[in-house]
Amino acid sequence: MLDIDTVSNRVFEQLLDAAPDAVVGTNATGRIVFVNTQAERLFGYTRGELLGEPIEVLVPDDLTTAHRGLRRRYADHPVHRAMGSGQPLRAKRKDGTVFPAEISLSGLHTDTGLIVSAAVRDISDRLVAEAERARLREDADRAKLQEQLQRTQRIESLGQLAGGVAHDFNNLLAVIINYAEFISDTATSDGRPGIPAWTEVHRDIQQILRAARRGGDLTRQLLAFARQEVTRPQVLELTQVVRGVEDMLRRSIGEHITLNVHLADCGPVLADPGQLEQVLVNLAVNARDAMPSGGTLTIETGSVLVDSDYRVQGPPVPAGEYARLRVSDTGTGMPRDVIDRVFEPFFTTKPQGQGTGLGLAMVYGIVTGAGGTVNIHSEEGMGTTISVLLPITNRQPTTVAAGPPPTDGLDGHGRTVLLVEDEPALRHICRRTLTTSGYQVLAPDDVTAAIDLAQHHPGRIDLLLTDVVMPTMLGTALAKQVAAVRPDLRVLYMSGYATPVLASHGTLDPTITLLEKPFTRADLLVAIHQALTAP
Repeated sequence: MLDIDTVSNRVFEQLLDAAPDAVVGTNATGRIVFVNTQAERLFGYTRGELLGEPIEVLVPDDLTTAHRGLRRRYADHPVHRAMGSGQPLRAKRKDGTVFPAEISLSGLHTDTGLIVSAAVRDISDRLVAEAERARLREDADRAKLQEQLQRTQRIESLGQLAGGVAHDFNNLLAVIINYAEFISDTATSDGRPGIPAWTEVHRDIQQILRAARRGGDLTRQLLAFARQEVTRPQVLELTQVVRGVEDMLRRSIGEHITLNVHLADCGPVLADPGQLEQVLVNLAVNARDAMPSGGTLTIETGSVLVDSDYRVQGPPVPAGEYARLRVSDTGTGMPRDVIDRVFEPFFTTKPQGQGTGLGLAMVYGIVTGAGGTVNIHSEEGMGTTISVLLPITNRQPTTVAAGPPPTDGLDGHGRTVLLVEDEPALRHICRRTLTTSGYQVLAPDDVTAAIDLAQHHPGRIDLLLTDVVMPTMLGTALAKQVAAVRPDLRVLYMSGYATPVLASHGTLDPTITLLEKPFTRADLLVAIHQALTAP
């Protein structure tokens, strides 16, 4: 046992003064028996003022009673308490000010009894720093939420803009496409297809049609990104979707890139085939841009069983069977900060004017909208792999007809169509197409005239063909009024902006038959035939 009285006061004080914290020692009765220089500075007392005083002189007045009980219990069972192992305490200076503190306690049995050594540390600055860090984190979180809100508002604004543009733009594209087809028919029926001038005209018409279709694709992509595109889910095989676009992808990526396709059966999924084709095209184009000097693009399909051991980046994936589409390239790869933002709308690493930042955001929106998930693995200089998981369904795949719809056998046989379209040029095109195909066409100038015709036309009306978005009334409201007087009437809607007739999640209301603009003559005739002959 150490008898503190036998230790040289000067040596002992030197040992205490070397400690980094304030040190205060008490005996078994709680009287202060030693202090170091740091304690004098911390509490504002001299050593002489503290020696022999109860330790509670350094404790706030409202805690002195509780502190005496704690001190007695510690004296009964003295154990080492490390600095910072408990909750922050409060201590009091000579001038009465109170400050937050951490302490460590050590009990030492000596010949004169128990000596309790307390190292005291003022943590005011640390708590201020922690509070500042917490404030900065809150500010950062608030800024992130604000950024997400602004991004959402931008998407909503884009959706509103896309809707307004799509309605008018798709009307114009429909007019361009159909008039180009009229000219093509005239050039073909001239009887002199071998004459160079007519050959040149026919070639120019095909360029017009190709450009118009590209315009329609662009509008659909804009609506898909803004979540306002019509979604037509079908049960389909992922492998069939890949096979359907493989040739187009080979032409799109260029001869300097090798395309390898490895397809394995993976079970049917429920998705929009056109949207899945968009996913494939976007991923392939991104991979191509990451390999400017050439490389290898690999597309694979397969099945994956997601269980508790399955690991993916990003949000957790519900357990179950999934069809996997994996697109890999040997390109430049991406750093971590780019990977974290790659699916954000408007984010792009491409030079200005060469990328919109919508491609991968659209991929993410389409896949998650189909109940799937997307994850990415990339290393700089090693390439990128993007994996799409879509849940497998138990339903049977839908047979999808390939190629353009046939128009043979689609004559109207005198059936009557009430045509309501607010764009005069498109109204003229539809009337001309239907009239030449054997239909009787009633084509009023506006909605009011259409309702009057429905009420007073003496003959039978077989079909209402109406635009969805019109200046004075939606097509759905018009259909209800017309159906009230002609309950056996079939209805076919046409629109380049179909949000007003969409059900939840952007899918088409099951009671709606819709022809999307821009459409060709064949599209129109097939849609009308199907609407008239459906059960």
